[in-house]
Amino acid sequence: MTQLSIGSWAFAFGPFEQNPWPFERVLKYAKEAGYDGIEVNGFLPHPVPELYPTRQMRAELLQLIQSYGLGVSAYAPDFRMVPPAIVTKESYLELLKRHVEFTKDLGADLLRVDTVTPAGPLNGREYQERFARLIDTWHASSEIAAEAGLRLVWEFEPGFWLNKPSEVLRTVREVQHPSFQILFDTSHAYMSGVIGAKQDGERELLTGGVLEYVSLLDGHIGHFHLIDSDGTLHGEETSTHAEFGAGYIDFQALLASHSATFNALSWWCVDFCFNAEAEVWGREAVPFIKQLVKEAATQ
Repeated sequence: MTQLSIGSWAFAFGPFEQNPWPFERVLKYAKEAGYDGIEVNGFLPHPVPELYPTRQMRAELLQLIQSYGLGVSAYAPDFRMVPPAIVTKESYLELLKRHVEFTKDLGADLLRVDTVTPAGPLNGREYQERFARLIDTWHASSEIAAEAGLRLVWEFEPGFWLNKPSEVLRTVREVQHPSFQILFDTSHAYMSGVIGAKQDGERELLTGGVLEYVSLLDGHIGHFHLIDSDGTLHGEETSTHAEFGAGYIDFQALLASHSATFNALSWWCVDFCFNAEAEVWGREAVPFIKQLVKEAATQ
């Protein structure tokens, strides 16, 4: 099957924020739990460019990761200071270039981005101005990523601006760059496409659920986060990342009906963000997903 990673942010955010796991502890855990790799959280105390300013230091970091038999599925850095629809393109690209270089030095080829801007109502003119700036900035960002041999993957979420299915599709189409793709998180897809959480105005729902969302984005999905959804939000902001099998997502049907889309990806990442049970449930996720893949293959 495709290589499986776990996001290291699960052990640094939310319940772990006051006592985050050191990065090497996450590596040891990922290896022992049966993962093939790690998706690197680009927030302190986990690796950020400022902690590893030289190529030598980054080479040593990569050697540490590889010493546990792990690869790096993607890098997920902090862009909170430069919301791409609000700041100048130049200020966003200045930070992006540093993260592109760091991602490449980690041996990864995927860099995660989001809109940063919280979900909420905008008047028509402000919406169009922000959307145009976002598209221009992300197209230029994709050019920079492509030159470095990387791809940008946008993780849409109910708590961030542009959270309706039609907005997600329109955005990736208008950026119109082969190095700009969608990071499809199953929990976010359920909350935004089935529940319509935090959507402004009239809710836009997909009657075919998460499976229909994948079909809608066909040809644009470049990365995959697997996690269940119980239909609620964490802190009324982002999707609750529930235990596999405890939510509403039919993973077997999803993997069977869209095997061509997901099997073409180099990595799948398990995402237990803001989950106090990440240590236990992260271990259980590996055999659960492997069994899903087996069952989906027989359908």
